[in-house]
Amino acid sequence: MKKKRWLFSLIFISIVMLLSGCDSSLLVLNPKGPVAKTQSNTIIFSILMMALVLIVVYILYIYMLTKYRASKTSDDYEPPHMEGNKWLEIIWTLIPIIIVAILSVVTIRTTNAVEKVPVGYESEKPLVVYASSSNWKWHFSYPEEGIETVNYVNIPTNRPVEFRLYSYGPISSFWVPQLGGQKYAMSDMITKLNLVAEHEGSFMGKNSNFSGKGFAEMEFEVLAQSPADYMKWVNDVHQTAPKLTEQEFNTLLKAEHVGRKSFNSTHLGFAPAPEGDMAGHHHGGNSSTENKDSGKEPMDHTQDMGDMDMSDMDHSSMEHGH
Repeated sequence: MKKKRWLFSLIFISIVMLLSGCDSSLLVLNPKGPVAKTQSNTIIFSILMMALVLIVVYILYIYMLTKYRASKTSDDYEPPHMEGNKWLEIIWTLIPIIIVAILSVVTIRTTNAVEKVPVGYESEKPLVVYASSSNWKWHFSYPEEGIETVNYVNIPTNRPVEFRLYSYGPISSFWVPQLGGQKYAMSDMITKLNLVAEHEGSFMGKNSNFSGKGFAEMEFEVLAQSPADYMKWVNDVHQTAPKLTEQEFNTLLKAEHVGRKSFNSTHLGFAPAPEGDMAGHHHGGNSSTENKDSGKEPMDHTQDMGDMDMSDMDHSSMEHGH
């Protein structure tokens, strides 16, 4: 019994070490919120299921090698004729089907659960934070508080936070391992990620999707604070941080790497997020200015693509590519 337990522990530790890579700690297995806890439980369950399969296979492999190993026989030895066993064939066909079915059900249930506001927080008003990526940095806009930060985001504990993700460049992936799984931030559309931090602390956030030469440095801090400390921080930003102007924001978009910054206003007024009527169109905030300067009427966002001539499509394509 001890030998089997030791073998199981060795296999489990080996799998965990392989998953952890070079990190000193496996953050996804150290959840600090209900979303991450759900995903962590699913990962552990899947690992145990796969480990069980490996153990059974290894035991049967050793048994077969030992029982049916080659032995000295006469030259005229003829092995006995054996018919297949239909019940064994049914069993070893059904077992993989059952395993895949169990993992599929667990995965689907987990996926549906993490897409919603965590259980127990449905009645609470979420804190909406717009998280946009640009040139290997992250912008966090708080429309409720009227502030904006760069490369760090503070959130209150025990309150649902709805991150609305989009990108001013290539596709990025917003990921805070200890609070929940990753989700893509794409140009011209919003994706939503619901997270809750149930413990105070500083958590690492990163871009988990390769997006160019500055990808490795595209990290940010998520600081979970008590509601009182969070409001104190919001007030401090309003009192000490400068306003974010359109010129400053455009400079930030072009810069490749910047440090942490705070502003007592957001870019959403002059560069709206790509949602509602703005979804599916360039959201850099300059299209109306360009049209005004060139003497053209602003394009109607409800115009059907089939009614656009080739010059309009080329202009739109160049804006999206930029």
